[in-house]
Amino acid sequence: MNTSHPAQPIRVYGASLSGHSHRVRLFLSLLGLPFEAIEIDVRAGANRTPEFLRRNAFGQVPVIEDGDVTLADSNAILVYLNERYAADPGRWHPRDPVGAAQVQRWLSVAAGPLASGPATARVIMLFGLRKDAAEIIARSHALLRVMDGELAACPFLAGASATLADIANYSYVAHAPEGNVSLADYPHVREWLARIEALPGFLPMAASRVGLAA
Repeated sequence: MNTSHPAQPIRVYGASLSGHSHRVRLFLSLLGLPFEAIEIDVRAGANRTPEFLRRNAFGQVPVIEDGDVTLADSNAILVYLNERYAADPGRWHPRDPVGAAQVQRWLSVAAGPLASGPATARVIMLFGLRKDAAEIIARSHALLRVMDGELAACPFLAGASATLADIANYSYVAHAPEGNVSLADYPHVREWLARIEALPGFLPMAASRVGLAA
């Protein structure tokens, strides 16, 4: 059975420039749940300390602590928060087989093409990751073309209303320009971003100070 609120604020160990961290904070805000954001300085190696590795042996953010529950992996956290706290869990993660599969498809995209495309392009530009930027940017545009085509026929990624599919994919698409991946050619993607930003409780992600493509 879902409970309306945690007994105490959920602790979110993350990084303000991490899209993975933001998707968790965004969903917490959309659900109206109290949380404490704890900044982990990944560049300084704070995610590799013994204390942090006890929370997540992979050394990745985000991690949440909700009472006696410690959970890592942003998409897994989204599912947990929905099942435990959403007043209507089926609103964010449909219960019918087709609807559930459509959401899972986009969760897989978030963990695959999004992570290896726009998210990686952004890491190259912001943090100097040594990878072929041109190849990653091309990969990003291939994903955005698919997204734009599907969003031409549907207001959200998995249907007529926002779901976990949209929450998982929003952050890195919205901040793709920080990776020199322009959204100019994707009007339906931009309209989709605006629809998410209009949701009650929307929480923006911190922008980098790097000025790149619009």
